Amino acid sequence: MTDFPAYKTIKASREGRILTLTLNRPDTLNAVDKQMHRELCTVFHDAADDPHSDVVVLTGAGRAFSSGGDIKWMQEMIDTGFGQTAREAKRIINALLDCEKPVIAKLNGHATGFGATMALFCDVIFASDEARIGDPHVSVGLTAGDGGAVIWPQLIGYARAKEYLMTGDLMNATEAARIGLINHALPAADLDSAVDAFAARLASGAGVAIRTTKVSINIGLKQLATSIMDACLAMEDTANASADHQEAVHAFAEGRKPSFTGR
Repeated sequence: MTDFPAYKTIKASREGRILTLTLNRPDTLNAVDKQMHRELCTVFHDAADDPHSDVVVLTGAGRAFSSGGDIKWMQEMIDTGFGQTAREAKRIINALLDCEKPVIAKLNGHATGFGATMALFCDVIFASDEARIGDPHVSVGLTAGDGGAVIWPQLIGYARAKEYLMTGDLMNATEAARIGLINHALPAADLDSAVDAFAARLASGAGVAIRTTKVSINIGLKQLATSIMDACLAMEDTANASADHQEAVHAFAEGRKPSFTGR
């Protein structure tokens, strides 16, 4: 779209008053690399300012919604530091929470790590029942600090959130809907039509009332995110420098299972 800012890793399209943002690195299962991370800092602000839309749909190209952080990028963060990434992560979460338009996550496939975090910070989440959802930060020796520790307990309670975040286990979308992590799990063939119908319903509704209701609900969540994100990201920065995280990145590159030492 010539009137929407150009992005290299995110594709924008409109259907009526509905703006769809598609994470567009399908060859990597839409893993978030350095370029996409930087673009995610601004794309939700641009979506909020877009005068031609009232509802936003966030989805992924190809077989996945997003597989989370690109592990090849992780070595660069080990070598050069985590500070810039931490600042950007805060900006992404804040931009999602600040966007007054309803943001619908359409999980066409797996959503893991930061991919799951982005989806869960959306307002309503629809998923294919073939999708799996989880936050396996600990599986690569990292703290679930880029938003997962904020949003998971709010959706499914602290006990369940701790279980999933401390193990990194994935769950299928049907289970995620059953426990309240997402709103709807649908057969893959029905996903597009269900999201289209819901987005159209919101787009044809009382826009001011819908937007201000979202803003009202998000007040407490924004306060929570503001109060703990800095600490969470500082802990992830510590884990970024750990021997276990480096071991996980080496293991991935060498095609083997990591051997953690707890350091």
